[in-house]
Amino acid sequence: MTTRPDTGPHAGPALTLAERKRRLVSDELSEAALQLLASKGFDAVTVDEIVAAAGVSKRTFFRYFASKEDVVVRFLADMGTGIHAELTARPSDEPPATALRHAVWVPVAACAGHSERALRVVQLILRTPALLARFLERQAEWREHLATELGRRHGLDPETDLYPRMAAGMALTAFDAVLRRWSDSEGTEDPANLLDQAFAVIAPALDAAVA
Repeated sequence: MTTRPDTGPHAGPALTLAERKRRLVSDELSEAALQLLASKGFDAVTVDEIVAAAGVSKRTFFRYFASKEDVVVRFLADMGTGIHAELTARPSDEPPATALRHAVWVPVAACAGHSERALRVVQLILRTPALLARFLERQAEWREHLATELGRRHGLDPETDLYPRMAAGMALTAFDAVLRRWSDSEGTEDPANLLDQAFAVIAPALDAAVA
């Protein structure tokens, strides 16, 4: 889920060898940390256990992350980056409900694609008060970024028009509801179907306001 592809429609400039190496180490640390945190619980895992599992030194860990909580925050940041990047890439004439559904689907699809591990990480976040608080903080940041992009797409000013922030908030509420339902079902419910249900509720309001 934390993999950041170097190629594809949203890829940035080619990475240097040193940058690729740093990214590889960061991804390996993230994977080891998330696996441990998801299986044992946030409070039960130490940084020493994470570095032992990743096969690196504690000094290397702190070169990339300030704390074990920071690993989860980075995971959440990647979610938000994926949503914003996809919305920005959607066709400009696409109905907002369609564009936002595609954008929100990016992290949901990543969860579904790594089902067991991702499910445990999502449950860890939703069931650990400190991590849930950070998740909600991140969603507030995502809302502002999405509102700015929605304003650009529809010629609206998020500072004076209510629509951009309200639309972004509705999309993220749908995202949050889908993750919680998927988590509560122990991964048995289909995330795509859940997202379709959620957007069926909010799509009329999203589209009618800018029709």
